Amino acid sequence: MIRLFVGIPLPPSLRRQLGSFAAGIPNARWTPEENLHLTLRFIGEVDETTAGAVHDALAELQAPAFTMTVGGCGTFEGGRRPVTLWLGVERQPALVRLRDKVESALVRVGLPAESRRFQPHITLARMKDPPLPKLHAFVAGHNLFHDSVPVTSFVLFSSHLGRGEPIYTAEAEYPLTADS
Repeated sequence: MIRLFVGIPLPPSLRRQLGSFAAGIPNARWTPEENLHLTLRFIGEVDETTAGAVHDALAELQAPAFTMTVGGCGTFEGGRRPVTLWLGVERQPALVRLRDKVESALVRVGLPAESRRFQPHITLARMKDPPLPKLHAFVAGHNLFHDSVPVTSFVLFSSHLGRGEPIYTAEAEYPLTADS
């Protein structure tokens, strides 16, 4: 079995910049720089045959390259407490079309449809009972961060869980077509 997800990798310069944000909130487990990405679709555990079918389906996708806009911070709540700190990603048509094409390809190979609404974001940290004043100060202090990221491909990642942070490995990269 292999644990998979489809995502958009971030350029090293942006990963370094976001990695420099990783401080100031007690009880936060910061995402390592090398793991920062935008998830298009989490797949989960599949067998090797299904993984091959997923790869084949993704390799057939055609979508144009685009520029992704990132910026603004926020949190996802779990039981009325903030549990995830994220950097926002603008929900633009080219990104949504790519995500929809990925979703359709995965459903065609027999995976169940994603039930959650697509909320594009980059997970900066997972938190357990963070001090709210420090969390609010972090969000206020980084909320104006803004950057543009050229997106020329998407990636099928495997995720290996262990004692520490997960290890993400790019299994295959799929180029997007040049803008016309």
